[in-house]
Amino acid sequence: MAKNKNIQQKKMSLVDHLIELRNRLLIASICFLFLFFLCFIQFTENNQNLADLAYVFLQQPLADELSKSGGRMIYTALHEGFFTQVKVAFFISLSISFPVFLIQIWKFVAPGLYENEKSAFMPFLMATPILFLLGAAMVYYVVIPLAWKFFISFQVSSLNGALPIELEPKISEYLSLVMKLIFAFGLCFELPIILLLLTRTGVITPEDLSQKRKYAILTAFVIAAILTPPDVISQILLALPIIILYEFSIILSKLTSKK
Repeated sequence: MAKNKNIQQKKMSLVDHLIELRNRLLIASICFLFLFFLCFIQFTENNQNLADLAYVFLQQPLADELSKSGGRMIYTALHEGFFTQVKVAFFISLSISFPVFLIQIWKFVAPGLYENEKSAFMPFLMATPILFLLGAAMVYYVVIPLAWKFFISFQVSSLNGALPIELEPKISEYLSLVMKLIFAFGLCFELPIILLLLTRTGVITPEDLSQKRKYAILTAFVIAAILTPPDVISQILLALPIIILYEFSIILSKLTSKK
């Protein structure tokens, strides 16, 4: 009787669950806002802040290419420089606080799971930020340098009195493109997590994944064409990892389903 009484006391109403969810999202949101405002605090001798350091990091691949021929970045609107820094601060805060959101969601869901369910979901939770970082690292260190080298090759020097064609990228457009690519590759690298969860819950089977392989390959190239710049190199460099991860997901789903 005492045990049943304790179980009843531990049960929560729908309102209590919503309050707990609100509190946990509030904790993660406070962390995000703290990081966001921290990005604007100047702490170096050159009056730089975290947003400035992140900007230097994000534009480094372009700087490496333009340094060979000389170049600069510009902004054409008075407010463009400020709002670009706001975008960078938002990007930093979201990237760092993303694990905090995952942890808070896990703490909200975990009490309703059995021990075997917790042990089954824990690898997925840990693999999510790792795969996202792998996707972001691939786009920054592999895809972006190759794509920028391709686009910069269309510069034309002055010949026979003709005006030269030189690249002067706007900071807002450049950073928006880089952050879009990082998020796109990071999310695409979450494909094994999504497919394994679907197979573990019985929504799809490994056989379904194998039979729909040709549709997955077509979808990978369509997604790559939408998310990447309009050049074949970057599209292939996104589509190929998606296809490889899809095949890897089929193998893992077969192993886990047998287990």
